[in-house]
Amino acid sequence: MKLIYTTHLEFRLEIRDIPYDLPSHIFKHANEHYYDTLTKHYVALYKIKFEGKIREMALTYDRKKGAIEIITLHPIRLYQKIRRINSERWKKI
Repeated sequence: MKLIYTTHLEFRLEIRDIPYDLPSHIFKHANEHYYDTLTKHYVALYKIKFEGKIREMALTYDRKKGAIEIITLHPIRLYQKIRRINSERWKKI
């Protein structure tokens, strides 16, 4: 499947000093995928070393015909993840 990076994602990678291939790696290896009922986007979660610590990263993406469009990537705290799952904002897929 083709992965497309949005200009927003490319900007975020640059200002956060995140390696360019990290979003692709996260999407391919994420153990958890959710559908965000508020934003209508998909979210992939993956733990990785970031800024000297093991952090869970949230990758936001959309499914397009024959492609995945990756919107953004950012670290997420455990309490944010738990709150979104418990409130049923995130639905496991």
